[in-house]
Amino acid sequence: MIAIVDYHKGNLLSVERGLVGVGAEVVVTDKPDVIRAADAVVLPGVGAFADAAASMAELGQIRAVREAVEGGAPFLGICLGMHLMFAAGTEHAAVGEPLPCGLGFIEGVVDAMPRTDAAGRAYKVPHVGWNSVEFSEPNPLFEGVAPSEFFYFTHSFIAPPSAATIAETVHSVAFPCAVQVPGRPVFGVQFHPEKSSDAGARLLANFATIAAASRGSVPFADRVAASSVASKE
Repeated sequence: MIAIVDYHKGNLLSVERGLVGVGAEVVVTDKPDVIRAADAVVLPGVGAFADAAASMAELGQIRAVREAVEGGAPFLGICLGMHLMFAAGTEHAAVGEPLPCGLGFIEGVVDAMPRTDAAGRAYKVPHVGWNSVEFSEPNPLFEGVAPSEFFYFTHSFIAPPSAATIAETVHSVAFPCAVQVPGRPVFGVQFHPEKSSDAGARLLANFATIAAASRGSVPFADRVAASSVASKE
């Protein structure tokens, strides 16, 4: 069972349809107990960093996602969901206040995409459209996807380079468009696989395979019930 986290900021139907379309069993939920008990977690990209982080914290989802991942559940962050994997972000941050915190799976601050390149050429921001994704090392998330394959992007903020970077693309600057916490099935993608035709479907199918490999022996409903009891103790 893959939990798609609903933090009350937009329509999650396209992500749900994308995963169901590749044969995954999914539940769209805002409930921490369900998130905590899932075999895997998907955090979609809707809204702005500060707003989404605040909503997730208020709903108890930050802790639930961290606990699910700490327990070994595979994770996929999509667009803003990838940004929220980082320590902090500047999007919609209040002036003079500390930066809003993310999940903290990866160090670094997500910041605005530059509007010019190193030569001073102007680029449109938000970055909207199809761009090639460059990776050189094999990775289970990209199994069956050719290097330089095109995926669909729509965003104005970018993650910082880090040891977690597994793929890059270029728009004004080269930036990470896919990340993985080293040694763990914890992934993020800047693009929208659910809107990226066959290549995106293959990536979602790969994540569903990774999720299935982690499936626990205890039925999902029983895990949810146990999680609910534990959270009340």
